Amino acid sequence: MRKRLFLMLVIILFAVIGVLPLLFMLFKSVTADGELNLSVFTEILATKHQWILMYHSLILSSAVALLSTFAGVLLGILFGKTDLPFRRFFTVLFVIPLLIPPYIFAISWSDLLAGLNYESFFGLMGCIMVLFSVFLPVPMLLTIFFLHTVDPRLEEAGLLAASWKEVMTGITLPLLIPAVILSFMLVFILSFGEFSVANFLRYDVYPVESFTLFAAFYDAGPAIAAALPLAGAALLFLLAGELFLRKRSYRPYLFSRYKVLTVKLGPLRRRLAFAIALFGFVIVIVPMIILLVNSGGLENYLEAFRRAGDSMFRSLGFAATTATLMTFFGFFIGYLVHTKALAIWRMADAVTIFLFALPGTVIGIGLISLWNTPWTNIVYGTPLIVIFGLLAKYTALTGKVSAVWLARIPSSMEEAAQAAGAGWFRRIVFIVIPLMWRGLAVAWIVGYIFSLRDTSVTMLVYPPGQDTLPVRIFTLMANGSPELIAALCVIMITITLLPAALLWLILKTTAAKVSLWQR
Repeated sequence: MRKRLFLMLVIILFAVIGVLPLLFMLFKSVTADGELNLSVFTEILATKHQWILMYHSLILSSAVALLSTFAGVLLGILFGKTDLPFRRFFTVLFVIPLLIPPYIFAISWSDLLAGLNYESFFGLMGCIMVLFSVFLPVPMLLTIFFLHTVDPRLEEAGLLAASWKEVMTGITLPLLIPAVILSFMLVFILSFGEFSVANFLRYDVYPVESFTLFAAFYDAGPAIAAALPLAGAALLFLLAGELFLRKRSYRPYLFSRYKVLTVKLGPLRRRLAFAIALFGFVIVIVPMIILLVNSGGLENYLEAFRRAGDSMFRSLGFAATTATLMTFFGFFIGYLVHTKALAIWRMADAVTIFLFALPGTVIGIGLISLWNTPWTNIVYGTPLIVIFGLLAKYTALTGKVSAVWLARIPSSMEEAAQAAGAGWFRRIVFIVIPLMWRGLAVAWIVGYIFSLRDTSVTMLVYPPGQDTLPVRIFTLMANGSPELIAALCVIMITITLLPAALLWLILKTTAAKVSLWQR
């Protein structure tokens, strides 16, 4: 009884933080003076300009999703299924762009191309190039994960009568269809809602319109009307993917005692490794080198700290606080999804995924619509509104991480404690959490990184004088010197990647000790 009540309270609290603002925004957009009024929709959506922007967004998102899915799935297979040299290093290398605000890569490439047909980078092609490098890790990681869900005994049976090429095309690749579908949907939705790159590269897309109406003109009605199609697009694609995957009835073969079978590349190993190293150098290392070179000497970094030091410390505080709360909500939502303790577990899972897929501008407008009143200034006028927005946007990530790690804990462990008379809270505190502390650490660092890099939510909702470092960099791009912007970008990359590197070292060390102890 306590378990069900506590989990229900967690879900209700998360719904107040993430869902209630969206419902209030929807209600506010279709009413005027207490009566139903759809005039704002007819006015803003009937203009030709809005449909041109939607067309631009669809073209950009489709191109990025197709390219990222194709390349990401290919890299995922090479890193997760073959004996390619340095595959773990390559995996970490290609993940780096996902951990950094996307517009930083746009800044870097624009600096590089300043004297080489500079103007051609601005527009659709530049947006595709930057977003491709940013979202490439999504299909790559999903493919690696789904490779671990393939029953290796099916492949072993196939190898008795066929070659690896035939087994891959006839068994392995068809089982990776969910990874391909999920990758395309996620990259499409994420790129559809991304506005910072398009705004910097001067390519008119639909999310920029909604952001501009609200942030620049504070025109709430048209901004809400322009935001709702973004929410509808996210919902439509998620529903289509859910129906397709459920119809296929895939059952992942997860965390078995069998290892993933490895494909031997033979003479191609070194050639492929060189090609991938060159590709990673171009899309990941080169932009960072450009920023380091352009940032100049120590005086530029001192100026950067003087101009944005307060924003940096606020970003660290917001990220740490939000990551802690996000880990709490993610753990219990993941526990609910894993154990199916409540009948609404599927709805709770779908809501968190929907909020993650929803453009941050929509979440920000919803939060402002709900909390911008004289009676709720304790939220609207304080960093709480930033924390609420980040919780709503990214709790799906910590929830999924928690659910995956919970699946690795044998249910018999908790059942044995329950048989011995231990209550639910004691089982959680003394059994479940100690067994998955590494998973909670991963969830925390994921929440920290994505909270730290966020601009889409924070840009709209931060209170006066409470801007974060990504927002400060974004606003200084208009009138700041190139050296100052480059130095701030280097600082942003450093404070993002250092905690991730530290966590990786800790987990690697503890995993080695556990393996040695088990032997």
